[in-house]
Amino acid sequence: MTTSTFDIDDKFKYLNGFNGYHQSEAAEGAIPSVINIPQKAKYGLYTERISGSSFTAPRKDSKQTWLYRLLPSTCHEEFSLLGNHPFNVNNVLNSKYQYSPNRSTWVPVQIAKEADFLIGLQLIGGAGNPTMKEGLAYYAFTAGKLMPPNQAFYSADGDFLLAPQKGTLDIHTEMGYLRVRSNEICVVPRGIRFQVSLPAGPVRGIALELFEGHFELPELGPIGSTGLANIRDFEIPTASFDNSDVDTEIIAKFAGQLHRAMHRGSIFNVAGWSGTYYPFKYDLGKFNTIGSVSYDHTDPSIFTVLTAPSSVPGEAVVDVAVFGPRWLVMEKSYRPPYFHRNTMSEFAFVIKGGFDVTPLPPQLEGLFLLSNTMCAHGADPESWKQATEKELVPEKIPPGNLGMMFESKYIIGLTETANKKFVKLPGNSAEFEKAHI
Repeated sequence: MTTSTFDIDDKFKYLNGFNGYHQSEAAEGAIPSVINIPQKAKYGLYTERISGSSFTAPRKDSKQTWLYRLLPSTCHEEFSLLGNHPFNVNNVLNSKYQYSPNRSTWVPVQIAKEADFLIGLQLIGGAGNPTMKEGLAYYAFTAGKLMPPNQAFYSADGDFLLAPQKGTLDIHTEMGYLRVRSNEICVVPRGIRFQVSLPAGPVRGIALELFEGHFELPELGPIGSTGLANIRDFEIPTASFDNSDVDTEIIAKFAGQLHRAMHRGSIFNVAGWSGTYYPFKYDLGKFNTIGSVSYDHTDPSIFTVLTAPSSVPGEAVVDVAVFGPRWLVMEKSYRPPYFHRNTMSEFAFVIKGGFDVTPLPPQLEGLFLLSNTMCAHGADPESWKQATEKELVPEKIPPGNLGMMFESKYIIGLTETANKKFVKLPGNSAEFEKAHI
């Protein structure tokens, strides 16, 4: 595939290119020429800067964007804790993680049709602490309702990566609109306000919140200059401002809890922006897969779409990998994922079909699983037997199959919700023990 086929078209316009400088204006001349902070901006706009990195970060790592808006973001009342919000009740009170060396597999979470995006955001687990800007968190999200029309959300804790498994998200950000469908992912960086609506009905998916650093493209090394996710295929929203006088309710995730404040007029009042810090989306169908054409098969790191490097070279806070349609031609080789123990934790989920040639039953599309640090994992007995006995001919993982994985240097702890409320499937360790008695 060179692109995905979608049931719903994308009506929004985008800029193209990852991690570079971009600018967009919804009113001609909203972005000043040469100077960033004019004494008097055109149209009476207010100049504001949003910094996603320290001012003294190396030029290649600098994340800074200038916003030219109808009113500054300071036009809000004081924030107060939303103590009774379902997110705070269900997630923060359960944030004392439980750790286990056992592998866990969960059936797809039922869609909460009466929930909006924030109410339906359920913490699965994670590691680290957002107040120290260390670690990450994984969520399952479902929604059957739009967020209130005059509400916006942002996380001061980290960058949000959203991967819808079912349905479509229309994400209205301060920089413009993104339409994110199943088979696409998007990232809304730390601090950028956004609102989620549902143009095609209920949604379900997985979210990753990155407390530590930002996402980058992996180095290509001996692959050469092209392959994996190409720079030009990332899409960035174009400026679109709302001149409404209706006040906006801002919901802020700060140190793990939701807070609320009212903002004067629309928060989506940016008439132009320029810089290196912005939301973006990517069609997983455009991923250029690299694999073995002789024997064995390459490490799953070869499927990395995005990475968040740590201070240890080659050891990521998290790698975001995609397992999509591709040819398997390896000779005299066991082709499915082999039995494995990994110093990195592996959190995987199915978007559609399955991870391999044979799709899962439709009712299991959307399942997710965790193989924690040094947790032994591999095929079930029947799959192993088939893989070791079948004739090895070229075979293709079909377009209907797509899975993703978050691979992290951290040991992942689970919430009480994940351990007791989400429905688990039996692990394959017990199945193999029974098969070999």
